[in-house]
Amino acid sequence: MENRVPDVIICVIIVATLGCIHLISNLMRIYFGAEYSDLTLSQLVDTHTKEYGWILKLALNCFGYSCIFLPGFLIYKYTKRVRYLEKNPTGTELRLIPAAVRFCFSGSEGEKSDNAHASKGTAGQGFLKECLLLTYCFLGLMACHLTWGVLQEKIMTQEYEDADGKKSHFRDSQFLVFTNRFLAFVISGAYLFVAQKTRHRAPLYKYSFASLSNIMSAWFQYEALKFISFPTQVLAKSCKIIPVMIMGKIISKNKYEFYEYLTAGLISVGMIFFMTGSHDETKASPVTTLTGLFLLTLYMIFDSFTSNWQGDLFKTYAMTSIQMMCGINLFSTLFTSASLNLQGGFMESLEFASQHPKFIVDCIVLSISSALGQLFIFYTIASFGPVVFTIIMTVRQAIAILLSCLIYKHSISSIGIFGIFVVFLAISLRVYCNQRIKAIRRRAAEMASTYAKPRIAV
Repeated sequence: MENRVPDVIICVIIVATLGCIHLISNLMRIYFGAEYSDLTLSQLVDTHTKEYGWILKLALNCFGYSCIFLPGFLIYKYTKRVRYLEKNPTGTELRLIPAAVRFCFSGSEGEKSDNAHASKGTAGQGFLKECLLLTYCFLGLMACHLTWGVLQEKIMTQEYEDADGKKSHFRDSQFLVFTNRFLAFVISGAYLFVAQKTRHRAPLYKYSFASLSNIMSAWFQYEALKFISFPTQVLAKSCKIIPVMIMGKIISKNKYEFYEYLTAGLISVGMIFFMTGSHDETKASPVTTLTGLFLLTLYMIFDSFTSNWQGDLFKTYAMTSIQMMCGINLFSTLFTSASLNLQGGFMESLEFASQHPKFIVDCIVLSISSALGQLFIFYTIASFGPVVFTIIMTVRQAIAILLSCLIYKHSISSIGIFGIFVVFLAISLRVYCNQRIKAIRRRAAEMASTYAKPRIAV
């Protein structure tokens, strides 16, 4: 019976924290008058606050995410303090709670696998094979993300007609994030259950950090558009490679060569020239505020953290892309569903979907393209690292704008053309220097192995 006491305490922690969160959410609904209105908590926040409403919305989102984080954090601290896993060895994994705790918090942390294929996994490949693999990743990312972007804009801007002929817009973007992540989790989880035989080394909670940062970066990106002009956001995103490299030094202690800093700067400058020389000034909103710049900065920080944390997990635990996809989307599904449920957006979105069948079709296709895009994202980060992935996404952005200019006959100034030239020059220089350094290191390793061989005495 004594061994069962920690199990009971763990259950009490879960029930108590969720009960407190539910009580606080009810008090918030009473404060905003939700008991006298059919509006959701998120809608009530919009009606009560204007200029600084994003702060309260951010607090509501974080409050929803705490339904997952707070019980997990308390259980983690408790199990460490009482040495729960030491008192419940692997033989007790037939019991549900010890098995769940071990799966969430235990793993071969710090072990570097010889089979790790992150960023340096292509070191032994030839130049042609590496270029073909990079082209495959680039084309896959292009196809999936362009499709995803078109469908997302369609869902958020077009009117859907119900059976009575009444037209209305769908407005809850967080529900789209939930459906995308849920389908990706189901697909990756089903594949792992049926076909994947690779041993999983990472503690499950490790995925929660990248999942939360991914959700937060998407939210900050959408919210920033309310306070800054779209060209300002595009220009900032074109320079994303620089914060990604800075975050890589902080998280993974990565060391970059001089040519990597040089090409990162050239790509950023080239993208700035291209963006300023290709967008239509007459259609751009001139509004840019300090609040918008602050939100944009937070987006850059969270987004650069996501790819670097994923790259570090690949290097440390050598998991497959499917395992990464399943773990990240599990927590993303939990976070978004908890937040939607507390704010009332979950049932509202499901009711909208039941009344508009075309929305369901668009949502499914959007989620499929998002899931395929995630596969390419994780595979690219595992094969080439977060910096190369960021470069690919930056070039994808430039090509999308270039295609838009060609199709719709928008003009590109000489500065924009010069920016394109600088970007592709920087990419070519980066590829050339990367191959030269790899060749030099291979020759040095071969010479070292040659001299290290014992000589046979004659």
